[in-house]
Amino acid sequence: MSIFKGSIAVFFICFCQLMLSQTVEISGKVDSKADIENIHVINKTAQVFTITNSKGEFKIKVSLHDTLSFSSVQFQPKQVVVDRNMILFKAVRVTLDEQINELDEVIIGKVLTGNLLSDIKNVKGDAPINFYDVGIPGYTGKPATQSERRLSEASSFSPKAGGSLNGAGGSVSATAIINAISGRTKMLKARVRLEEAETLMQSIKGRLANDFFVSNPLDEDFRMDFFYFCADDENFIKYCKNETDFKILIFLRHKYKQYMENLKASEP
Repeated sequence: MSIFKGSIAVFFICFCQLMLSQTVEISGKVDSKADIENIHVINKTAQVFTITNSKGEFKIKVSLHDTLSFSSVQFQPKQVVVDRNMILFKAVRVTLDEQINELDEVIIGKVLTGNLLSDIKNVKGDAPINFYDVGIPGYTGKPATQSERRLSEASSFSPKAGGSLNGAGGSVSATAIINAISGRTKMLKARVRLEEAETLMQSIKGRLANDFFVSNPLDEDFRMDFFYFCADDENFIKYCKNETDFKILIFLRHKYKQYMENLKASEP
């Protein structure tokens, strides 16, 4: 029995030695966070070449102590020496690091120290000219939107081309009266309100959406529709403009209940 076991051991050793002395084809896998397709794999010893597929897999013929070279534009070059385990298991796994191209440090202009008073003294340059410098009165508030400018022109209480009507408190342009009669002023007011509501809604969505939907679940496809549902409420601007996030969330929660009821009612 012992002779039989000894024979098996000798056979196994001989088999391993034979395997290690031969050229075998091994399967490999490249791992990385970046794209792992078309990486060059070269057996520098045997001068055999291959490339990886879209999954980073490859096959190549090797012998013991051959050197495998891995190279690509986006990765740092790496070399692996074939050892006994690679030959016996006919497999190898290699992790590559991304290539980071660092540029030489370039200093442009003054170096800031972080000390505001000191940095201001070191910065040279002339302040931009504004309307106060040349004695011209100017507006320093928030720039008006196109619809706001049109509304202001349509309902202006100052003399305009086309004549004016004198009133107790001054004059009213004939254009303003025509616009009021025709409904253009009302239409422009509605447009200004819609733009204001849209801007406010987008601001609230950007700030509060993630936190709100954590406790008020809603499918991703309905979330934008929900915010438009909120903006359509006649009290949306009243309850949400210049209010704290806490009060806005209360309003959103109220509208959320209505929105969910509408969804259930529309289900077949």
